[in-house]
This record gives sequence, C-alpha cells and structure tokens, in this order.
Amino acid sequence: MIAGAWEHPTRHAPDKSTAQLHAECARGALQDAGLELRDVDGYFCAGDAPGLGALNIADYIGVSPRFVDSTDMGGSSYLAHVRHAALAIAAGKCSVALVTLAGRPRTESGGIVRSRSFDPANPEFAFESPYGPTITNNYGMVAARHMYEYGTTPEQLAWVKVAASHHAQHNPNAMLRDLVTVEDVLRSPVISDPLRRLDCCVITDGGGAVVVTRPEIARSLGRPLVGIVGAGEALKGQDGGRVDITYSAARWSGSAAFEEAGVTPADIQYASIYDSFTITVVIQLEDLGFCEKGQGGRFVSDGNLISGTGRLPFNTDGGGLCNNHPANRGGMTKIIEAVRQLRGEAHPAVQVPGCTLALAHGTGGTLGARHGSATLILERQ
Repeated sequence: MIAGAWEHPTRHAPDKSTAQLHAECARGALQDAGLELRDVDGYFCAGDAPGLGALNIADYIGVSPRFVDSTDMGGSSYLAHVRHAALAIAAGKCSVALVTLAGRPRTESGGIVRSRSFDPANPEFAFESPYGPTITNNYGMVAARHMYEYGTTPEQLAWVKVAASHHAQHNPNAMLRDLVTVEDVLRSPVISDPLRRLDCCVITDGGGAVVVTRPEIARSLGRPLVGIVGAGEALKGQDGGRVDITYSAARWSGSAAFEEAGVTPADIQYASIYDSFTITVVIQLEDLGFCEKGQGGRFVSDGNLISGTGRLPFNTDGGGLCNNHPANRGGMTKIIEAVRQLRGEAHPAVQVPGCTLALAHGTGGTLGARHGSATLILERQ
C-alpha cells in the first residue's frame, strides 16, 4: 500500500542541491505517512539521482536499505518503482520502501529551455544525428503523424492545455496558474510544427517522494489506505526499422495493469496521465483504452478532461503542462496527485467526489523513438 506521498513545493531552487531536494522529499513523504528514516529498509531512485544514484542518496539522507532498486525508465521510472516496491514487499525483501525524485533543470539551464540531442549511445544515432533531433521536434513529428493518420486538429490538442490550466488555477504551487483558452494556445509561438509553446510542459526544479509499506503497517498509521491493485510495465523501441509512432508502450503496460486489477477503463474515476506535451496525453488515452485509436482528439475536446464537468478528470494538480515537471521527469507527480484524489485531499474545486479508483501512468524517453511506460491502478481501501 502507498502510505505516504509528498510533492516539494518549490519550482525554482537555486539555493539547494539535488541531493538536498531528495532528502527534503524523503522527509516530507515519511512525515506524511507517520514514519521515520530508521523505518526505511527499501530504497528506490532513478537517473535523476546524482553520481552513483542510490548509493549516494541513501547515504546522504541517512537510510540503510536491505533492498535497493535504481531502474531507470525515464519519467516512467517512479511508477515502475512503486510496482517493484510492492513486489519486493510481497516477497519479504523489505517492509517500508521509499521512492524519491528530485532535480534542478530550471536552475541548471538558467531558465532557458535548451534543445537536447539524443544520446550517442542510441543505436540509430548515426542515422538521425545529421538531422539534429531534439525532444520537442521528436514529439512534433508524432503529433504531425497523428494528425495525418486520424485527422486530429491543433484545436483538439489545445483542449488538453486548457483542462490543465483549469486545474492549476487552484494549486498555489503551480508554476503556471493563469487560465488559458483554445485561442490562447493556438496564438502561442510555434516551437516544432504543429506543437506550440503552450503545447509543451513547464521546466521546473523540485521533486517528490512516495512510501510503500506492508498492508499491516499502512493500516497502523491512521492514514487513508491506498492499495496498488494493478500494475504494468512495457518498452517500445524502433522495432528494427518497422517504426509506427502513432501508438505507445501504454498499449501493453495499461492492458497488464487493468487485467491484474480486474477492472476496465470505464471504471476509472480519475486519471493522472503523463503530459510532457499535449500529444502525449492524446496518444496515451487511446493506448490505455479510454477511447479508440485515432479518437483521442475528439475524446479530449470540449473540456472532457476538466474535473466537475468532463468525462475523465485528469491531472487535477495542473500536471506537467502547468504545475510541475521536475528533473525533466514527471512520473512521480502523477502518483502523488492520484493518491491525493483517493484520500480526498485534492483541492475542493477539483476533488472527484467519492473517488475510489484511479489510474496513474508515466512514459519515459520519447514517443517518437524508444521509450518505457508504466501504469498503476490505485484503489481507496
């Protein structure tokens, strides 16, 4: 069970190190659970942790784990870690697992979003590097293909940002709190056609952490109980050149999670969906089964993702598009907001009434190339 969850309130931390942010997130999540550092015997982190990762951060924050996992699947790592923690606990390898994320991309970039080329270790790098691939134009390519194949429109993508802004206005820590309209999104500058500036996520410092424990420990803490009832992981690459960028690995991680939980997408009352770009949300909603392939644009239109009025409330903290995208990895915040919804602790203006079943989904890497997906089905118990 998830016994603790905490999101760092900062969005700009020039006065803190990444290790310090990890420590503050760890302390916050443990305090939320009613536990202490000495209770932790499992530690999970990913590539956002500096240096030797788990070795450095575990020592810095003062935990002595008997189970360690530093699986790195980009932004999906932390959802995978929650699954791995639950499996390790079920196997008797640990009892209290701590998962942390932290980073300072806003400070380290000087407030300027710079293009990042793909890692030269990628097998296809020699073929792609002459064209100068970056993260943003990779997703622009995905959006353009989806529009070509299915008739998705820029206006439909804009509704994802509009929904995020409706939620972020109620979050005092969100980086962007102003309401935007479809017209505002379409008037923003083109970054990588067809994606515009407001189709892109924010870049923030910060982080977050969650605590996963044995069920009997969670029940003893007096906090609302959030169970992990289904989980799935998957990878998608270039398939030896047989590339289809209209779908993601969520097709497999989602189906595995739903099968394990014994529920369907129609049962989900709230969804935390990774939102590095607006197109990311549309494709993942399709692949997770909330709508048919090619119908994602129509599904998100007309406010259907806005809490209180829409068919599927999503990212009620404002998500990566408006609230927080720390360490260029937004998966942790997806877990945290799902936990808030299930506990009834989201902002009253966006709280889903009687929320008992939620989905959290993350992707890591890039949808136009290789990436990982991880999906959690969480239940108020």
